[in-house]
Amino acid sequence: MADRIFALALLLGGTPVAAQTGEAWRAPTLTNTRYDEDWSKLADPAARNGRWSEGFKYIPLDADGDAWLTTGIELRLRSESNRNALWGGAEAPGDSYLWVRALPYADLHVGAVRAFVQPIAAYAVGMAPAAGPIDQSRVDLLQGFGEVELQLSDDTRLSLRAGRQMLSLGTERLIGTRYGPNVPLAFDGARADLARGPAKLSLFAARPVRPGAGSFDDGSSPTKTLWGAYAALPGLDLYYLGYRNRDARFGGVEGEELRHGLGLRSHGDAGDWHWNVEAVAQFGRFAGRTIRAQKIRTWTLGSEVGRHFPKAPFAPHAVMRFNIVSGDRDPADGTLGTFNALFPKGKYFGELSPVGPYNIVNLNPSVSLDLGGNVSFAIAGMAYWRHARGDGVYDIPGNLIRAPGTARSRFIGKEIEAALSWQATPELELSTSLSAFQPGGFIRQTGPARTIGLFGLEANFRI
Repeated sequence: MADRIFALALLLGGTPVAAQTGEAWRAPTLTNTRYDEDWSKLADPAARNGRWSEGFKYIPLDADGDAWLTTGIELRLRSESNRNALWGGAEAPGDSYLWVRALPYADLHVGAVRAFVQPIAAYAVGMAPAAGPIDQSRVDLLQGFGEVELQLSDDTRLSLRAGRQMLSLGTERLIGTRYGPNVPLAFDGARADLARGPAKLSLFAARPVRPGAGSFDDGSSPTKTLWGAYAALPGLDLYYLGYRNRDARFGGVEGEELRHGLGLRSHGDAGDWHWNVEAVAQFGRFAGRTIRAQKIRTWTLGSEVGRHFPKAPFAPHAVMRFNIVSGDRDPADGTLGTFNALFPKGKYFGELSPVGPYNIVNLNPSVSLDLGGNVSFAIAGMAYWRHARGDGVYDIPGNLIRAPGTARSRFIGKEIEAALSWQATPELELSTSLSAFQPGGFIRQTGPARTIGLFGLEANFRI
């Protein structure tokens, strides 16, 4: 049965973007955070194309054009059917549920001052044994901040922002919006952005928002703090991230965790080729132990190389990704070697992502095809190994889901995911996905080892 499920995943599909990046569809000109969309160009009637939604994107509030309002909304329905969650070891190994999400927003500009508000209504229907914090937050405030932008010179701008906001840095390997699941991730804090020409420096300090079980009860985490600096240059990003968790757990040990991370990302394109390579080293302390980046004990390297074939039938786009994330080789040596991915994007490796970016070696080829009529298809394969035998397997939030025990195998398993998507209108996208994760030697040596299956259906309307 496991082999038949795994083979069936070759034949059916889901969203092509999900198969490649693990994140949901992005309509033209729209973003996941929404606050970085600039619709002021619509003040010029010549810039309008007559689309009905333009009336919501630029609403003048005075005759001089100094005050204007942007509004919009996302309505998403996503149905997921799981089989053998956590390889049959979950409390509810089989589950089918519906995610319902509404994200309206209003963006007010008055001169150099701005106010952005985005509530959320997120519900999970039929989830067993119960909906978690990424599944349901009911009605609450997802984003709400004030901002002042100062024009320091002709090509230099400084913006100062405070309040609740989503953060998206680089390709969201460490700081992401968690957009794929039902409840995105937001932070309470302050941010300063200094932009000069194509270069931008961001400084920030914030606490992640912890969703509550009821409405209007989401609050800042009392234990976790994030701060850092991120410099984005043409083709190159450099950054420092600081992180403190007063209630951290690794390998059965509890204590305060303090990490400092230094990262470098190179990205670009040349002709039909594109690339994205990112490396991060971390150092600090945890429960009296040392995190030694200088010994290459806590680090990650992620790479992506892709090529478009625009003249070939169906204009294929091929991508190869390779990731290494360090693990803890010896829990008794006084050194913690498990890399902390902090706040990565949701659905990290695809729609089905039972394992997260910790103690892992991952190979991920994918191909997407344009079938015409705004229909696209993609298929992706993934293979996973443990980086260190002394460490286990973690989920995306960083919870240990399989301890190493006495297992010697590094191979975690292989996965295949297919995707089919139809952009029915510029605002509405319909998609379906089918995924299967076949366990490898490590999973078989440490507990239940059934093939995980996931079937997804999604409708996403955004303006």
